Amino acid sequence: MTNAINWFEIPVNNYERAKKFYETILDSTITDHPMPMPGNYGVFSYNAESNCVGGAIIKAEDYKPSTEGSLVYLNGSDDLSAALAKIEPAGGKIIMPKTNIEENGFIAHFLDTEGNKVALQSME
Repeated sequence: MTNAINWFEIPVNNYERAKKFYETILDSTITDHPMPMPGNYGVFSYNAESNCVGGAIIKAEDYKPSTEGSLVYLNGSDDLSAALAKIEPAGGKIIMPKTNIEENGFIAHFLDTEGNKVALQSME
């Protein structure tokens, strides 16, 4: 096993709003992907050939945004301050500011536009 996580899905209520939010704060593209069930599925950019962990946003009947349960840490790039500065203007809310976790870099928690508690991590 290379990674403890292989894939993650972040539930959303408004697919287009959530897609815009995550593309804005991460300076990345979310690619629409067809699903076998009704709903919308958008895949975060990632390098599948390098066995990197990937994930998606999903709007589907059995997927409900939440502030409870598992916490997903997204890549905050070189310095998560850049992504953090975009969260509130994009409609989210920072609930734990950039916090030093010593040799593991920095983390921050936020609420996305859909009501999910999500986190960022970077080394700077």
